[in-house]
Amino acid sequence: MSKTDQPALAGEGAPLVQEVKQAMTGFVHEFKGFQDEIELKLQQQEERLTMLDRKSQIAARPHLATSIDDGAPHQKAFDAYLRSGDDDGLRGLEIEGKSMSSTVNSDGGYLVDAQTSEAVKSVLYSSASIRSIASVVNVEATSYDVLIDHTDVGAGWATETGATAETGTPSIDRISIPLHELSALPKASQRLLDDSAFDIEGWLAGRIAEKFARAEAAAFITGDGTDKPRGFLDHPAVDDAVWTWGNLGYVPTGIAGDVDGDAIVELVYALGAQYRANGSFVMNSKTAGHIRKLKDADGRFLWSDGLAAGEPARLMGYPVLIAEDMPDAATDSYSIAFGDFAAGYTVAERPDLRVLRDPFSAKPHVLFYATKRVGGDVSDFAAIKLLKFGTV
Repeated sequence: MSKTDQPALAGEGAPLVQEVKQAMTGFVHEFKGFQDEIELKLQQQEERLTMLDRKSQIAARPHLATSIDDGAPHQKAFDAYLRSGDDDGLRGLEIEGKSMSSTVNSDGGYLVDAQTSEAVKSVLYSSASIRSIASVVNVEATSYDVLIDHTDVGAGWATETGATAETGTPSIDRISIPLHELSALPKASQRLLDDSAFDIEGWLAGRIAEKFARAEAAAFITGDGTDKPRGFLDHPAVDDAVWTWGNLGYVPTGIAGDVDGDAIVELVYALGAQYRANGSFVMNSKTAGHIRKLKDADGRFLWSDGLAAGEPARLMGYPVLIAEDMPDAATDSYSIAFGDFAAGYTVAERPDLRVLRDPFSAKPHVLFYATKRVGGDVSDFAAIKLLKFGTV
């Protein structure tokens, strides 16, 4: 290329450079326009959210959450009643969702707040009690009736043209479970109640639950039904070979005051298959300490501990409830029960829990008389079997 050709080439490149500059200028202009449009939309969205938030505050719309507000009127009024005896806030206060008034002082106290009631219930359900494996129902009456159909409805085969014969009718038994008053009487000093940092509701729930749990656990097993629930061991026990309705069937171990692995197997299969799928063992700690040493013919332990925290131990694959009110192993004792307690035992209770404040009977302490109504009894005598530590 000669020197005379270079100016010509430079002149030819000038339009190309100008075209690139114009393209870049157009791109930057369009990008700024896009950026301004996005910022405008974000600003409009923010203004809209702010407007909706102000409208919600002005309208005082209710919260969507179903949890009870810590500052609920009933809880504040109940706290004032516990600390100072001021019941003005409780008188005539309607409890939301219950359609009842909290003014029940003439009947023996005021209804506790929902948080305290739920705390007591959670302890009762988690304690070592038949309640945790039984059927629990809430009632508003003074008793609960259970209808048991312990025979099968008649059935038969029919043809398309043949006459159908009348089938048999089932036999129905009615079991009435009366409710009894369960009470606890924790006390605290007035000085402690005057301390605003003291969690009076939490303390009261813990003390009430502790008393209730111990009383219930004993009554559901050995209660005689007089002013308390009737325990399943209070019913007559007969040899399972001659078992009849109204009694609990037992299987003898064949060893006076002792048990072996074969007796455990016989107890399990003495229970009907319809109940065995949901079966549970019930025994106290001393009996469990002996049972967990038993082995089968191949040298394997019949007892296995839970694999996860909170999971019950298992005996022959069935969960074990440790209930300290079961009798110790002794000659002719019924120290082990096995059955479907959800079908075999029913706990009936009123959902309300009441507290009456008594500042006079134990000065300078304040007594809190807590009451609830609860009952219990066997609802299906075929669903529970006992192991008798005897020869016959």
